[in-house]
Amino acid sequence: MGGCSHRVLIAMHIFLSAFDEVPDPRASNVRHDLGELLVIAFVSVLCGSTSCAEMAAFGRAKESFFRNFLKLKHAIPSHDTFSEVFRIIDPKALDAAFSKVLADVTKLLKDGDIIAIDGKALRGARDPGESARTRMMVSAYASRLRLTLATVPADRGTELSAAIEALGLIDLRGKVVTGDALHCNRRTVAAINAGGGDWCLALKGNQESLLSDARGCFSKGHKSDPTAVTENTGHGRKETRKAVVVSAKALAEYHEFPGLKGFGRIEATREMGGKVTSETRYFALSWVPTPEVLLAAVRDHWAIENALHWQLDVSFREDAARNRKDNGPGNIAVLRRRALDVLRRDTSKGSLSIKIKRAGWDTTFLRSILSDLATT
Repeated sequence: MGGCSHRVLIAMHIFLSAFDEVPDPRASNVRHDLGELLVIAFVSVLCGSTSCAEMAAFGRAKESFFRNFLKLKHAIPSHDTFSEVFRIIDPKALDAAFSKVLADVTKLLKDGDIIAIDGKALRGARDPGESARTRMMVSAYASRLRLTLATVPADRGTELSAAIEALGLIDLRGKVVTGDALHCNRRTVAAINAGGGDWCLALKGNQESLLSDARGCFSKGHKSDPTAVTENTGHGRKETRKAVVVSAKALAEYHEFPGLKGFGRIEATREMGGKVTSETRYFALSWVPTPEVLLAAVRDHWAIENALHWQLDVSFREDAARNRKDNGPGNIAVLRRRALDVLRRDTSKGSLSIKIKRAGWDTTFLRSILSDLATT
């Protein structure tokens, strides 16, 4: 047996062992093994499947490939079976299983790494009668590794609670959590503090009193205060960002904002087509970093938008997905995020969209991607 094939067998054993811990609420006389079904579903999403019907069709087309490492006592499950399973299993348990599969990658996190927290709407996962209800997936994302550390489903209005739950699943010690203004609140910072992490959170009108005092701190600044400036040009535009950081430890108790140590300010200017626009953003900080570190943290936060959310829509067509029933949208969203994690481990040339297609076309390439999980 070739080395790559042997590593694929090891990777499949890792998957099946992890999936064995996903609770199976089906009756005891079901025909298809849950772990095997999840392996087929995951590999099919890795190769571009977007629905349960496509998972079943992919499984039938690749049945000889799957029989190399799955028993498949009752052949490939039907699309109805895939749909039923994803409607009833717990998305949190499924994501936890993937966390175990990728545990060795997670160990590569370093002190100071950015963990970005943000939610993404599943726009197609609602019936016409649910127009006021937006399902979301809230992810905690390791920006440097480009890896989803945890993802928790949330309905409209519960993004904050889902974010706190996701952060509770991660070892935050030595890491920096970044988030938008929604997450700049006492509950979130208390959870991050309890986990041993630091935080850099956008400060806006939802914390009006704190924002007012932040502006006041900078208005008292001096020309000698340390600053950092970055300039970027490209695609016909020039962007300049200037960062300043001030201490705010004395305000933590006054605002009952545990762990507050400083404020950051970034003034951004963009020139494009002869038009100049500017924006000033403020941040609440649990430590007093250098302005250069603040700029880097804010820049790295956007990886969750550019490297995760954008890729999910462009490469995996998440916005067009029409999985709607019960836990189905959340579970298939987990598969997409974890498929992206696995694809990013491949270092060969080519866009993610091309790699997804190659994995479906070329069994050798698919084996190579899966075998990487056995060689961390």
